[in-house]
Amino acid sequence: MMERETIQAMLSKAFMGLGEGKREKHSGKVRDWYILDDSTRLMVTTDRISAFDRIVSAVPWKGQVLNELSAWWNEKTADIAPNHLISVPDPNVSIVREASPLSVEVIVRGYITGVTSTALWRRYTEGERVIYGYRFPEGLRKNQRLPHPIITPTTKAEAGQHDERLTVAEVADKGYVGKKTWNRVMEIALALFARGSAIAEKAGLILVDTKYEFGMDRDGNVMLIDEIHTPDSSRFWRLGSYAERFAEGREPELFDKEFVRMRYADLGYRGDGEIPALPDSVWADAGILYQTAYELLAGRSFIPGTYPVEPRIRKNLEIAGIQL
Repeated sequence: MMERETIQAMLSKAFMGLGEGKREKHSGKVRDWYILDDSTRLMVTTDRISAFDRIVSAVPWKGQVLNELSAWWNEKTADIAPNHLISVPDPNVSIVREASPLSVEVIVRGYITGVTSTALWRRYTEGERVIYGYRFPEGLRKNQRLPHPIITPTTKAEAGQHDERLTVAEVADKGYVGKKTWNRVMEIALALFARGSAIAEKAGLILVDTKYEFGMDRDGNVMLIDEIHTPDSSRFWRLGSYAERFAEGREPELFDKEFVRMRYADLGYRGDGEIPALPDSVWADAGILYQTAYELLAGRSFIPGTYPVEPRIRKNLEIAGIQL
């Protein structure tokens, strides 16, 4: 395991001889990244954002779960699509290949669910029947499985907002991605979702929906970038209890950031307006769910790494029997 001082030493060595313009640190919602050379990047996962773009996360070890689980998934799906991962020198750090990100995020949905303004169920309850270009029949119930997975693209988030929700046809028609490339992206996304669903089912989980990000390598080939099939990029439910809970009209058992999002929804918050406070125990419980999802999927114990847990969250974890 690589300590923070070692990471900084590696960064300093990597930056030696580079121009000043290449020493920049770039920050996203859940990670910082640094330029190592002309073909590689170093990404450091963080715990900045969770559930909604304006909310600073307090989910313990979230960054490590995202980093390690995504690396595990990249290995499991490398035969479907090349990815940007080179190595994982630390639980919170990845060395990745340079890529030119496509301007569209690919969301694959297998169920009609969700509470945000972009969610299928939210829009369905508001009376829409043609959503993202797909026609939905009357009489659907929340959390119902769709006849087949659907792709609902959106332009990449800027300044905490998704710029535009798109239909599949509009991506090429509006010039966001070339038609040939876009067809390849959709083919890969559906194959990844099928593989992810099969692995999740064996682990006792349901892969409900997920977000994929793609880029182009220097030779013009499509490459999978960013995280994949983590509790922040995907929605997971417990398989064993889904049928009973659905029949009774109850919410599924959640193993992803929707757990936190639903706690906010219970307080009437859906991403706009004043942000209410959640009890520390909610964040601790979310951390346990993230770890559980990791362990069920990867089939190995989660070992906390370099980033410490906030004392106020640590207390709730210890009450739940999680020894640190």
